[in-house]
Amino acid sequence: MAQNPFVKPIIKKHSLLALLPFAVFLGLFLGTGIILTIQGAEFAFYQLPASIAIIPAIFVAISLGKTINNNSVNEQITQFINGAGHNNIMTMCVIYLLAGAFASVAKATGSVDASVQLGLAIFPQYLLLPGIFLVAAFLSTAMGTSMGTIAAIAPIALGFVESSSMDAALIAGCLISGAIFGDNLSIISDTTIASTRSQGAHMKDKFKVNFKFAVPAALLCLVLYALLGEPVSYQQTQETALIGLLPYLVILVLALMGMNVFVVLTVGIILAAVIGMLNTNYLFSTWISDINTGFSSMQDIFILSLFIGGLSELIREQGGLNALTKKVESLARRFSPNNEKRAGGLGIAALSFCCNFFTANNTVSIIITGETAKELAKDSQLTPAQSASLLDIFACINQGLIPYGAQALLLGATLKLSPLEVVTHAFYPMVLFIVAGFAFWRMTRK
Repeated sequence: MAQNPFVKPIIKKHSLLALLPFAVFLGLFLGTGIILTIQGAEFAFYQLPASIAIIPAIFVAISLGKTINNNSVNEQITQFINGAGHNNIMTMCVIYLLAGAFASVAKATGSVDASVQLGLAIFPQYLLLPGIFLVAAFLSTAMGTSMGTIAAIAPIALGFVESSSMDAALIAGCLISGAIFGDNLSIISDTTIASTRSQGAHMKDKFKVNFKFAVPAALLCLVLYALLGEPVSYQQTQETALIGLLPYLVILVLALMGMNVFVVLTVGIILAAVIGMLNTNYLFSTWISDINTGFSSMQDIFILSLFIGGLSELIREQGGLNALTKKVESLARRFSPNNEKRAGGLGIAALSFCCNFFTANNTVSIIITGETAKELAKDSQLTPAQSASLLDIFACINQGLIPYGAQALLLGATLKLSPLEVVTHAFYPMVLFIVAGFAFWRMTRK
């Protein structure tokens, strides 16, 4: 059949040079923070906000577009805007705004105080951290979203931080750990849907494989957080009305029912305001002001998310992600030349992990690497469930450990921490990395 001269053939570009902008961003952001920390500066990682550090990287990416793709500046900017406006990016940004508004209103109307008082009464002193992990893990598994879980629980965690002597970074790491557990294991999460569909696997089969990796890692983390627990010094009062718990209870119930996270958070904002107006002198004008305050608190991560989405699209168009895929595939086969199954699994895990490092979105990284992973699985005789599980696990591991990921950014903004402090205390992704790697290594023994 003759080729249609009016149809441009699809050519997958490969260029490791296209990954340079992310190296620039990470070098500026992490490098500045580390240097200032060594110099003893306070809030070292706040001195150069990530939303500013990424700007030079964007200029580098636009410059590379001329060299790699021979595209004009206007074409590069169009690609950047398309990436920033991607559905996943805009979804995260709206969640940021609603989560900030809910946290602000809930605090102003006493819901946070009521939740803290109840939590301090229920959990023994040394089991507060394991309790937070279990609640986050359960909710995230039921909701299928780590972001929705963090948005719902972070205001409560903030209350614990302000009412006790516990390390805020430890509580944040505990919360993100539980949220990542559920996001990875849930059969209704975006990552599960993307990984099973791309690999042609059944969800129940993927869940069985995933369960063997995730549960042992979670049990180890529970023990670790129990050992790290300290006596909680707090002042418990009887003044807080328990009706303040209602917004959180409603959020949890609606989330478990599978309601959209946007609706869940909107209901929480309205309900918290109504309770405040009925029980205290909480005015409508104050409610509007608190919502605006909550929106403002999310400004930095809102901007950073847009920039990361645009930068990721530029890198993808320039062939950076395709080059990364080919490189990892080649290295995996060299690493284990005499064990095809092990080499294929290592390639799939490394693809998912590395791709998420550059996209900062575990669902997107799974979608990008899905076809290559399927080919690797077929060549190495891995089952679809195994390849889907490896894709999901290592994307979620990376998502829980990158300081510019949505989860770390949201927790950092809510708890007033550097995102790097959050991820350095996220022990579950670290433990899961070791447990999953060891388990798969044993599984593929000849």
